[in-house]
Amino acid sequence: MAVRLIFISEMSPNVKNFQRGQKLWYDCNTPGISGSASEYFRKSTQAMIKASAIKFVVVFASLLLGSFAVPAQTTRPLLQDIKIYKPEPQDTEGSLVKPTGMTSAVPTAPVNAVRTMFPLLAEQTIPGYSGVLIETMDGGVVVESNSTSLFNPASNVKVATAYAVLKTFGPDFRFATNVYTNGTVDRSTGTLTGNLYISGKDPVFGYEHAISIANELNRRGIRSITGDIVVTNDFVMNYSGSSQRSAETMLSTLDLSRRSPAAARAWIDYLNNSGRAGMIQGLPSVSVAGTASVQPIPSDLRLLFTHESAKMREILKATLCYSNNFLAERLGDMLGGPFGVSRIVELNANVPDNEFSLATTSGLGINRVSPNAMMKLLRSLQSELGRYRMNFADIMPVAGLDEGTLENRFDNDFYAGSVVGKTGTLHRTDSGVSALSGEVNTQKGKLLFVIFNQRGSVGQFRSFQNLYVSLVQGQFGGPLSFNYKAVSLDKRMATSRITYPSNASH
Repeated sequence: MAVRLIFISEMSPNVKNFQRGQKLWYDCNTPGISGSASEYFRKSTQAMIKASAIKFVVVFASLLLGSFAVPAQTTRPLLQDIKIYKPEPQDTEGSLVKPTGMTSAVPTAPVNAVRTMFPLLAEQTIPGYSGVLIETMDGGVVVESNSTSLFNPASNVKVATAYAVLKTFGPDFRFATNVYTNGTVDRSTGTLTGNLYISGKDPVFGYEHAISIANELNRRGIRSITGDIVVTNDFVMNYSGSSQRSAETMLSTLDLSRRSPAAARAWIDYLNNSGRAGMIQGLPSVSVAGTASVQPIPSDLRLLFTHESAKMREILKATLCYSNNFLAERLGDMLGGPFGVSRIVELNANVPDNEFSLATTSGLGINRVSPNAMMKLLRSLQSELGRYRMNFADIMPVAGLDEGTLENRFDNDFYAGSVVGKTGTLHRTDSGVSALSGEVNTQKGKLLFVIFNQRGSVGQFRSFQNLYVSLVQGQFGGPLSFNYKAVSLDKRMATSRITYPSNASH
């Protein structure tokens, strides 16, 4: 006969079974034990348990009595009662610190909170400090974030300059560069005895236009000038800010023997782009015996002819496609600078003056415009263009089709031609600025959009803009290309011409 006794400690894995109600202390139902022997062992075991219980009571009592006998020990070592206090959480109105475990979250306003009916657009993280406003053509809000806050729009300022120029001069305005003389012409020798005076503010006047003037002088029998080349102080050439340098470049470009290779290439390109190749025999040239200078125009001069630039709409297209700061500043100067442009915009575009402040007409430096103000400007520009049966694509770059700042954006077969707009970039000012605004076409209609990103990486901002505009198009059935055929800027600008005074013979 055998008795199997099972002893477990506090760490025994059998505690799990004990918790399930199984017998773990001992198991006397062992095969082979029966009859009186079994009974004997059962009684013996019970006697042992009773004895052990009595010993335990005696030991426990002695320990208890001993604890009172030691005055310095007021609590039992390792057997002190532990009380856990769990205070009820108390909500304090206005407190930003909430007790741990509360189910209500602390409301926090994100820097770029988004209001939109499209969950996909709401989930997108807008980088930096940014403002976004996208609307349907009838004014319905598609996406809005910080729309009345002020941002640096960078070269989106050029949209304001373009609007003010169109409002003042119209799209068909041409810059006039007048050619005068105080001398006489001997047609037998081809000599102009006297000076040649040139007056004009054409900001796009370049090599090809100077050679065009030489060609017209040749047509009038003039091949040499005994005097000087004199220009006014507002004459510029090849985007130079110096009238004196422009005068010297004019003189050397008129004379074939002094003409630079760059000027020669510009003339050939001009002939090809204007469709005049083969129509002009030989290379135009006028030799000048004197020097180049900057002086006021005398009142007793005779007007020979006028060189007229390409139309304003083409100049604006070139300005906005390449975001040309020089052209934007020159155009703005015609209107009184930043103050003049601001006044025209505020008075005619219903733009709040506290949301529109310009320091330059190109977008350089510190300017402040809200997305809301920019949206109003886009709508006013669209309306002004509509007066001449024009649209944004007539003066702004079409992404993926036109050369310039949007040439390599939205340029795949799926998106090309579906976005027309104006970029803006400042790498250091306001800790990095990137802007994009304009019009986007979708399968369900056109939208106007403004995205101002500030305080971050310009590259990251551009990537966000590309993604976000594409996602917006996706919510409206996908992109749809505008009905637009790209024409190179060289061809657009090669539409200058020569005109004559009504009483002149030519």
